[in-house]
Amino acid sequence: MASEAIRNAQTDDLLTPENSAFIIIDYQPIQVSSIRSIPRDELVFNIVSTAKAAVNFNLPIIHSTVNVATGRNKPPIQELQDVLGHLPTYDRTSINSWEDSEFKQAVKALGRRKLIMTALWTEACLTFPALDAIREGYEVYVPVDAVGGTSLAAHEAALRRVEQAGAKLISRVQMYCELQRDWAREATVPGFMDVFESFDGFNPEKAAQSAANG
Repeated sequence: MASEAIRNAQTDDLLTPENSAFIIIDYQPIQVSSIRSIPRDELVFNIVSTAKAAVNFNLPIIHSTVNVATGRNKPPIQELQDVLGHLPTYDRTSINSWEDSEFKQAVKALGRRKLIMTALWTEACLTFPALDAIREGYEVYVPVDAVGGTSLAAHEAALRRVEQAGAKLISRVQMYCELQRDWAREATVPGFMDVFESFDGFNPEKAAQSAANG
């Protein structure tokens, strides 16, 4: 029972903490309140857990907002500020963040070709920068249960569009497991377990104990 030697973390085809970056766009009160493709409390749980995972694995994080400086919109929801509040945000007026020069230069400066991209809404603020990034040679990964649209049909159509363009659709748990990869990498295990919890509060250890106690 021995793990293979760790593959080159920069050239690995799978996501690693060394070859990927986390992009998070527009999880602001107005956008969250308009989501209809997933229950809003579940969406918030999922994106917060995903952000915690990005911090746990020390991924470079680019956080963008829209229209905060203009006064037309509010800052990110507090649940995310509690996790990412120590990081700068790139505020913009463009719906497509890739058309904001500061945002795009910040992404390019990271030197990472694999972008784990999350945004509200799926049909606009995710789709547009994802398509542009793919055209410029980036690999885009979308945790589908951490993004949302104004309707289920809009969300699903947007995911099909970005997938047809070459985006990889993943889940938040797949992201965690792909970054962790081996339980022998003990430094990130505690943080992994902190985010690897169920929205409905199901705890497998407690369930197993209850079953054992009859």
